[in-house]
Amino acid sequence: MMIASLFDTDSPHPEPSSLTAFSGNKLDRQSEYREEGCLEKALAVEGAHILAFTGNKLILKHDGQILDPLFAAYELPELKPDFDNAVLLGYLETGEPRIAMPVGIPAEDLAAHFKPTEARALYRDGLLDEELLGEAAQGAALIHWNATNRFCGKCGAPTESRIGGYRRVCSACQHMTFPRTDPVVIMLAVDAEQGRCLLGRSHHFQEGMYSCLAGFVEPGETIEHAVRRETFEEAGIEIGRVRYHASQPWPMPHSLMIGCYAEATSTDIRIDEQEIADCRWFSRGEVETMLEALPGGGFFAPPKGAIAHRLIRDWIDWPR
Repeated sequence: MMIASLFDTDSPHPEPSSLTAFSGNKLDRQSEYREEGCLEKALAVEGAHILAFTGNKLILKHDGQILDPLFAAYELPELKPDFDNAVLLGYLETGEPRIAMPVGIPAEDLAAHFKPTEARALYRDGLLDEELLGEAAQGAALIHWNATNRFCGKCGAPTESRIGGYRRVCSACQHMTFPRTDPVVIMLAVDAEQGRCLLGRSHHFQEGMYSCLAGFVEPGETIEHAVRRETFEEAGIEIGRVRYHASQPWPMPHSLMIGCYAEATSTDIRIDEQEIADCRWFSRGEVETMLEALPGGGFFAPPKGAIAHRLIRDWIDWPR
C-alpha cells in the first residue's frame, strides 16, 4: 500500500495550530458589537479582570508559589493605570470581561511581589495556562499597537482610542487607523527523496539551536511565493509544492506565524550570511535527537509551543 506524501493530507493532527503557544484564547471578542463606551461598560462590571502591562511585559502577582496575571480594578492605582489606552479583549462564557491595561510604572520600579514578564518567557517557562496565555498575546499585541500609533500618520496630530482600543482616530483630520497583524511565513523545507529536512541558525540564536527558516510576507505576495522566495534567498534551495500546516499568534509585537511544509526541488545550499549564520540538512534520526536535547549539549530544536517545534515534530511523527 502506498503511503501518501505529507503534501497530500492534514496528518498527523487535524488542527495542529491548537498545539502552539498563544493559540488557546477562548474569549468571545464580540467584534461586531464594539461601540463607543464598550470599554467603560466592561470596567463597570463586577468581577471584571484586567491584564496589566508595563511596556511589553505582563505583570504577574506572585506570593512565592502562585503566579496570577489577573487584577481587579481596585488593585491598580499603585501601578498608575492608563485607562485612556486600555483595550477590551472580550468576555468569558460567564460574562466576565477581560481587559488589557497599560500602566505607567516602569518594570524596574515594581514592588517585589510583582513579576514583569515578556511574552516569550510566559510560554517558554510555562507560567500561564493556555487560555490566559492566549489572552496575554492578544493584550500584548493591542497594547503595543495603540502605544505606537499615538499620532496621526497623515497630519501628525494626536490620535484617540475608540471602540475599546480597536480603532484610533485623529483628533484633527479624523483619519482612522486599525490594529495591524504582520504575516510571517515559517517553513520546513523537506528533501522527501533522502528523508531529511532543512534547518538554519539565525545570528541571534542560542548556540546549538537550529530552527525552520522564516521571513515576512511582502506586499503583493502570496504565502506560497513568500515561502519559495525566503527559502531561496536564505539558503539557495528551490521549492516546489508548499503545504500549509499551522499558524500561531506571535505577540512580539503583533505577528501571525504561518507554518508550511516546503518541497525541496534542489539540495545544494548557498547561505546568505547576512540573513543566517548556518544552514544544513538533517536526517530524521538527527532531528529526533535534537527534539529531545537540551541547550548546552550539542544541537537542539526550538522549545515546545513554538510553531517551529510543531513543524519539526509533526514531520518526524508523519506516518511512514
